[in-house]
Amino acid sequence: MTTTSIPAPETETLWTSIARLAGILSGEHFPTGDRAALKRMAPDQPPPLAFYRFAFRELPEGWEFRRSAWQTLTAGLALSGNHGNPHNPHRPLGRALAEQGYSEARLERLLAAEGDTLNTLLLRAARFLATKGEAVDWTDAARLLLTYSDDSKEHIRREIAGDFYRNLKDK
Repeated sequence: MTTTSIPAPETETLWTSIARLAGILSGEHFPTGDRAALKRMAPDQPPPLAFYRFAFRELPEGWEFRRSAWQTLTAGLALSGNHGNPHNPHRPLGRALAEQGYSEARLERLLAAEGDTLNTLLLRAARFLATKGEAVDWTDAARLLLTYSDDSKEHIRREIAGDFYRNLKDK
């Protein structure tokens, strides 16, 4: 069942956008003050002017229709860029979470969440990975946030969970 009539983003186009945005946010020429403001963004608060400056210059057309999702992605990329480019297309989100010791309970809450709760929990996961210096495929998170179809969202959740459990270290 589709919850809205706006089409879901194409994965290839989304991947290209995420890779480009990650490169910009982690680049040496990106203003340090703007990066710090983007890192401090919270889903339940209005974004700072640094977000709008970045969004109108860099985000894909139509971003304003999903502002909170793009705000979360931008904050997550900024948070994760402390150790270079935060986007690694060869490192699925679920795999990185498993290998870094993210708990199953936290993953369950993340994958069951919707709306503002999903935004908040995804930023917590980004902080967790940032403390480990872990670059991940941010397209996984983007697809989770930007997909409109309930069936497609469930497919994305299964992919993330599958990557997690295939790589979970036995404790």
